[in-house]
Amino acid sequence: MQMPPDSTRPGLPLALTMGDPCGIGPEILAMGFGSGALEGGFVVGDVAVMRRAVRLVGGCLPVVTLDAASDVSACPPGCVPVLEAAGLPPDVAAVPLGRVDARAGAAAAACVRHAISLARAGEVSAMVTAPLHKEALAAAGEPYPGHTELLQAEAGAAAVRMMLANDELKTVLVSIHVSLRRAIDLVTREAVLETLRIAHRSAAAWGQPQPRIAVAGLNPHAGEGGLFGDEEQRFITPAIEAARAEGIDASGPYAPDTVFMRARRGEFDLVIAQYHDQGLIPVKYLGVEHGVNVTLGLPFVRTSPDHGTAFDLAGTGRADPSSLIAAARMARKLAAGGSVLGA
Repeated sequence: MQMPPDSTRPGLPLALTMGDPCGIGPEILAMGFGSGALEGGFVVGDVAVMRRAVRLVGGCLPVVTLDAASDVSACPPGCVPVLEAAGLPPDVAAVPLGRVDARAGAAAAACVRHAISLARAGEVSAMVTAPLHKEALAAAGEPYPGHTELLQAEAGAAAVRMMLANDELKTVLVSIHVSLRRAIDLVTREAVLETLRIAHRSAAAWGQPQPRIAVAGLNPHAGEGGLFGDEEQRFITPAIEAARAEGIDASGPYAPDTVFMRARRGEFDLVIAQYHDQGLIPVKYLGVEHGVNVTLGLPFVRTSPDHGTAFDLAGTGRADPSSLIAAARMARKLAAGGSVLGA
C-alpha cells in the first residue's frame, strides 16, 4: 500500500461499501453504526437496503441520505449515513436474501467502484468493503473474481497483494483467487520478489521501515533440500537473495508448518505465504472475528472483514460485526500512518 501526499487523509470520513445486499454486509454495517463504532463514516450503498438492514437487526436508527461524502460531518450521532452508489440496479432491496443474484452482484460492484472514485479523488480517508459474493459478481458479468482484482483494475495499480492481519499474525500472499494447481505455477522468482517489495514498502508507510519478513516455502519442510520439490531452490531462495540485496530484511524459505507459529511468537513481523489457503488458514484459525483483509499496493487504504457474505445468516440479525469494526479501526490507523505490525 503506497500513500502519496495527495492520497486519502485521516481527517476525512471513512467510506464503507454495502457489500452484497443478499448477504450480511448491510446488517453488520447497521450494527456497527448502532454501536457507535463506525461514527464518522458513511455507507456507499442503497438507502432502501440499509433501511431494511436496520429493521432486520432490531434497530431504530434513522438512515440519512447524503448528497456528498463531505455531508457526513453534518449528520447527527446515532444515524446511518448513506451515499447512494452510482450505477445501482433498480429495486435492489427487493432481491431475496441469502441467495446468489446477478442484481446483487452488480450492486456490490457498483458500490466498490463508487468508493474507489471517492478515494482516488481524496474525498475519504480510506475505504472498508463489506463482503461480496464471487458467484454473484460472475452472474452480473463482472470480469473480476473478487475485491482485490476489481480494486487493482479500477485503481490503476500496477501490482497489489492481499494481507490478512490480526493482532497476532500478519501474512501477505503471493497469489490469491486461483486454483491450487495454478497457484503453484505462479510461484516464480519475480512474483515472490514483488510480494516482498510491496510488503516492505507498505510497512514503511505504516511507520516501520525495516520489518522482519519471513518467507514460507511452497513444499513440505520447504522442499527438504530438493527432496520434496525444487521450487524453493529455483524461485523462492533467489527472490529472497535479491530482496536482501535491495535492503529488505527477508529470510527463509521456512517450513510452512512452523513459520506462522514463529511469527506469532514475535520472531517475524510479516510472513509471505505462497498461496491463498497457506496464508489464510493460520490467521483465520486465530479468530475470524479479529481478522482484517488489507490490500497492499493501492494508492489509498482499503480494508475488509475476514469473512464472506454468510448467506445462511442473512436476515436473521445474528451476524457478528466484530471483524467489520476491526477493519474500520485498522483503516483509520493506516490512514493516519499508524503501524499494524507487531502485537
